[in-house]
Amino acid sequence: MLKRFFLLPALAASLFTACTGAETNTVAQLPILGEREVKPRADGGPADTIFATVPAFRLTDQAGQVITNQTFAGRAYIADFFFATCPGICPKMQSELLKVYSKYAKDPRVVFLSHTIDPAHDTLPALRDYAQRLGITDASRWHFATTGAHGEPTAKDTVFQLARAYFTAAQPDKEAPGGFAHNGTFALVDDQGHIRGLYDSLNPKEVDRLLAELPTLLAEIDARKAKPVAGIQ
Repeated sequence: MLKRFFLLPALAASLFTACTGAETNTVAQLPILGEREVKPRADGGPADTIFATVPAFRLTDQAGQVITNQTFAGRAYIADFFFATCPGICPKMQSELLKVYSKYAKDPRVVFLSHTIDPAHDTLPALRDYAQRLGITDASRWHFATTGAHGEPTAKDTVFQLARAYFTAAQPDKEAPGGFAHNGTFALVDDQGHIRGLYDSLNPKEVDRLLAELPTLLAEIDARKAKPVAGIQ
């Protein structure tokens, strides 16, 4: 069952793709991933398509700042799931994400969000130390976030639910290194909370694809700020 669950990001990319590029002649667009709803208009005009967005969340980052969906409004962000004591794939994941960060560290249009899946042990001091060891000194550019900073009893369940919303996989597993099983998916999210790409961080070609596709998304966001792009809500 776990193996099948871990295939979800790849399946999401192939099964839940909305080809939005045909909807505008001016700006190339990445697909929008996830479910969508078509709503007829009362005036008889063309139906509106409502695309899924990342659900509402409230997290705390390594600087002790509360972050929500609104923290990322108007910008693209890249999300992943990790834990600070992970002896398995996390070092490779963060090394690959650092490559992307190094290219966009000074670009305010791009932010990074790493969720710990071990809120019981990844306290704010632990997250600060983890960020510093990666050379990240500005929490506003790369948030290492937890759901457990305020002692919520269901914090762990909350982050697992959030992982599923990003089409990634994370869950407790006593047999896995560090006690958690998770995959290395990077999720690219646009300025409106739509997931626009999923990338396997353990595959260098996938990270290259992220680097190649991110400028396309940024161009779309820039165009949307100048003039709304039809077909995306």
